Amino acid sequence: MLSISLQRRGHEAYFFTMKQKTKTFTIYVFAIAIALASGCTSSELKLPSIISDGMVLQCNADVTIWGEAVSGTKIKVTTSWGVNQTAEARFNRTWDVKIPAGEAGGPYEITIDAGDTVCVIKDVYVGEVWMASGQSNMEMPVSGWLPNDTIYQSMQTIAQANLPLIRMYTVPKNICTEPADNAQARWKVCSPQTVSEFSATAFYFARKLNVELETPIGIIHSSWGGTNAESWISAQSLSRMEKFRTVIENISNAKAQSDIYNMWLQQFEAVDVAPVEGNLDPIIGIDIFDSLYSHPNFIVDNSIATITLPCAIETATGTFDGAVWYFKTVEIPSSWEDKELMLSLGAIDDRDVTWFDGKKIGATEENNKWNVNRLYTIPANDVHQGKSTIAVRVIDTQGGGGLLGNGELMKIYPAGNPNTAISLAGEWNYTIAAELIDNKFYKFNPAGNDFSFHPQKAMNLNANTPSALYNGMVSPVVKYTVKGVIWYQGEANVGRSHQYLELMRTLIADWRTRFNSELPFYFVQIAPYSYGNPDAEASAWIREAQRRTLEVENTGMAVTLDIGNVNNIHPANKKDVGERLAFWALANDYHKEVPFSGPIYNGKFEISENTITVEFTYADGLQISGSAPNQFEIAGTNGVYHPAAAMVDGNSVVLSSKLVPHPQNARYAFKNGSEASLFNAAGLPASTFTTEKELRD
Repeated sequence: MLSISLQRRGHEAYFFTMKQKTKTFTIYVFAIAIALASGCTSSELKLPSIISDGMVLQCNADVTIWGEAVSGTKIKVTTSWGVNQTAEARFNRTWDVKIPAGEAGGPYEITIDAGDTVCVIKDVYVGEVWMASGQSNMEMPVSGWLPNDTIYQSMQTIAQANLPLIRMYTVPKNICTEPADNAQARWKVCSPQTVSEFSATAFYFARKLNVELETPIGIIHSSWGGTNAESWISAQSLSRMEKFRTVIENISNAKAQSDIYNMWLQQFEAVDVAPVEGNLDPIIGIDIFDSLYSHPNFIVDNSIATITLPCAIETATGTFDGAVWYFKTVEIPSSWEDKELMLSLGAIDDRDVTWFDGKKIGATEENNKWNVNRLYTIPANDVHQGKSTIAVRVIDTQGGGGLLGNGELMKIYPAGNPNTAISLAGEWNYTIAAELIDNKFYKFNPAGNDFSFHPQKAMNLNANTPSALYNGMVSPVVKYTVKGVIWYQGEANVGRSHQYLELMRTLIADWRTRFNSELPFYFVQIAPYSYGNPDAEASAWIREAQRRTLEVENTGMAVTLDIGNVNNIHPANKKDVGERLAFWALANDYHKEVPFSGPIYNGKFEISENTITVEFTYADGLQISGSAPNQFEIAGTNGVYHPAAAMVDGNSVVLSSKLVPHPQNARYAFKNGSEASLFNAAGLPASTFTTEKELRD
């Protein structure tokens, strides 16, 4: 046996022991010698994106600073408020230190010194840090999703948002088969220029805390519209639920094929579209072989696949985000020549640029325009009799995508004369031009039709795959010290109330384990919405499951029965939602004397002859509003509910009905389209409730 020692500039010695005179040994030592001679013994210091300029650290806590470096590298962390800590990179290259953040204040600097590399993190504040997560009502930005989903007083809010002590870090959408350790994002300082893309609910929560506590506020925002609760829970915790055990096993088994797919992607040109200073939306203006695919001869010269529109591109590709080109040849009649035409494509998910005979005629490239119908004008001098080609480049950034709006809106016609329209619904040609993964577009060679040869995946992951969003959008930030969590989700689980209660309990316990803290967890009870039938009860049962989640210690619920919109699942009033969540935090975590909850049924009721009396907590000044329809119902032994007369008695409500001589159960606001009618003196609404013991789906 032979031992060899290689040293360089005081670095710790590395020893390699192998069989003498073997070819493997010779090549290995030669490679190491070359590496050392070329100076490749650098620390390779890396920090996660959340440890960066503009961040807010949790005050009065030992916060974690972490990263990667070559095994054995000594790391020194120094703060401008007087803390010095050291760490050593482990065998797996990871390192971390705990530093006391102290009282709120700033701005500070943190220096991370790995010897050959020094990182200085600037504009650091110490304050209160919260995690905000959920689905679309948490994701919905301060600017809204125009034209249908607006935020009340958004323009005024944006204009007045010069609040530099509020910082937001938005985790980009990401689906993973296993826990990720980093996210491509950055901290943003709240200003009129940045706030429009902040989560509205999280912003109003942060603004309220900032005003009341007079301290810096950091929000880690991680949400994805239309997603269910199970996608936000770790595989380890979900596997304890029998319903999800098999799919978690399948995801684990699919990892190898997922790795093969990702390796296949590496051969293609990658364009990074992560937001950067000075360009917060690099997707706008991106070139995905535009000159080639928009050329009117492309569809003539190439034999490519067909698809029947409108539909999601995923019907042809499986789970997919990226750039798709669609092509349609139309016969322009002689009567249309030299006339201005209107090209209507309906709604496109998410972004598009559109050409007519090789000339760009319109684009909707801004984010969050997926619900906007596209209507573009074709100038008269570009209209000629005969065959013409429409080319549409669609970029889908999440969920289903493509030309998937109303087929009746897909048409071309002379301006002012839609009655002579030619329908564009039906068969189109299409080609996949680039795939979007982790903020990078992998561009496929047009000459090779590369995407058609992609490796098969064992399963198609999507944003609702159990554990996929925990892996991609929670795991990267669980080391970051936070005060607590605000959560707005539940619409995607309507119809599964019994399971939802278990999921919520599992999610809360899971996150507390992952963040290594008994985090306060404050959530929003979903607002009334018709779900196709305002008199049905499915969403009321989810609201009831949310109410029962309050049985978990250190939780709170913001009720929205009075600020919903039965015709829009995205209510405009996010200010009251965010502030009601803040009331819970101010009262329970910061010991402020503020009203923080409306009346909550406390599980106690009493039956006396022909009445049933229901008791509430947070019921000071309990009152029934005369401006809303009666929301109380009672049922007898047959389980059929009838409207009930209601009378307030202290912190209780006494209910009766001539149709129910022997009441057994009571409920309140138990329809999809319910309205709030019960409030306390603070004007906060009561929660939906039922006295029934078992949840129903």
